[in-house]
Formats: sequence, structure tokens, C-alpha cells
Amino acid sequence: MRIKLIVAIACLLMFFTGSAFADEMLSVKAGYQVMSPSGTFAGESNGVGTRIDMEDNIAFDDSKDVTAEIAVQLGNSRLSFNYLPLSFSGTGTGTFTFNGKTFTPANGSVSSEISADIYDIGYTYYLLNFDDLPSRFQLGVELAIKVIEGEASLSQTLSSLNETASGTAPIPTLGLRARVALGDFIGVSGRVGYLEFDDNSFLDADVQVEFSPLPMAGIYGGYRIFELDVNESDLLLDVEFSGPYAGVFVRF
Repeated sequence: MRIKLIVAIACLLMFFTGSAFADEMLSVKAGYQVMSPSGTFAGESNGVGTRIDMEDNIAFDDSKDVTAEIAVQLGNSRLSFNYLPLSFSGTGTGTFTFNGKTFTPANGSVSSEISADIYDIGYTYYLLNFDDLPSRFQLGVELAIKVIEGEASLSQTLSSLNETASGTAPIPTLGLRARVALGDFIGVSGRVGYLEFDDNSFLDADVQVEFSPLPMAGIYGGYRIFELDVNESDLLLDVEFSGPYAGVFVRF
């Protein structure tokens, strides 16, 4: 299902590119990110569950995974699709109620895994778009939909307890995107988006530097912050993920 969704959106973006204007630009990025977690999560049953701290109760390691983006520039409009996977794991001790089951120190250490696949579809309209000068500047309003598939699990070494809670939440965000560049050679871009929707909220902010020694290819690096508050089904997340990323891109 995940692969079909990515392929379908990629084909849609390619279609828009084929019917665009002379100043169109298609860019494809592939990168690698390292994200550090903080915050709490819970698996509730009938409204009962322990808030588990990702730093104090269970020591989670960093998430290290690939990222991908496809974006189409059509005049003052920008359409993009991002895929952002996150995966964390750790161990700890304590007494936790998770998904209706109680984990106690008497049954050994607790192992936990948290994963989230974030599909980000965004549209930006540039209110200011000086992209045909040696020094370029763009500033626009961005509307995005984040579809988040999250899962958290707990298991224990000296018992058969193994519980999983999961949920899917579509969260819209509204924000700004800006870019300052010296031609196609080097540029700095930033974006921030936030919105609350049906007990869910998402803050997404990052800053990125692009270096393009060749007209159609280059490298990029940046720093990203996610603040995620999800209350869906039996899964509660109130977490922050942040860290650097880098990769390569091509554009046409």
C-alpha cells in the first residue's frame, strides 16, 4: 500500500510537469536523516494507560533512515510530496500500564519500539517570487497534509507480554516557505507549518542549504524539527523529533 501511494503521487507530479509552463522545474531529492526523540507516548485501553517518557523511562536510540522528496515548480506554485520514516527502539525498567497490560520490574526489563511513516503532501503559493534575477528570493504560503501512520509496542524479557498500539492520523498544517539563492549555485530555504485538528497537532520546521556545482544536480543538508501530538484509537503520542539530514538532488 505504501509503495503504491508513493508511485501514484510521483506519477501525478510527473503529469503536472508535462503540462506546465516554460519556467517549470522538477526536483527529486534522496537523503539520510538522524532524528533524536523526546516526549511521552501511551497505549490506552478504556482510557487507561501510563505515559511513558522516551528519555527517563525507556532510553530510546536515534532514528536513522532515508528520506525522499519530489517537487514541481509551476510559476508561482509549488507542489511537493515527502516521505519521512521514523523508527526508534530502547529498553528500560519500571511499572507501566500499556494497552491494558501491566509491565512490572519483576518480569525483567522492558523493550519498546516506536515507528511512524509520515507522508507529506504540500502546496505552496509564492506571494513574492523573484526567481529570474542573479540573486533570488521567494516567500509563500504553504498548505500541507501530513498522513501519519504510527505504532508503538512494548515487550518484556521474563514474560510473554507483547503489546502493540497503532493509529493513523491525517493532519493539515498551514505555514510559510522561503528561499534565498545566488542563482542555481547555492541557496538557503526554510519552512514552518503548524495546525491543530481533532485533538491532533503537528509542528514541522526545517532549514536547508543547497549547493549545486552542476546546473542539474547537487547536494543539500539541513536541520529538521517535528513536534507531534496524536490522539488516535488507542495510541497517544506527545513527542518531539529533531536532527540533521543530508542528501543529493537532481532537477530538470
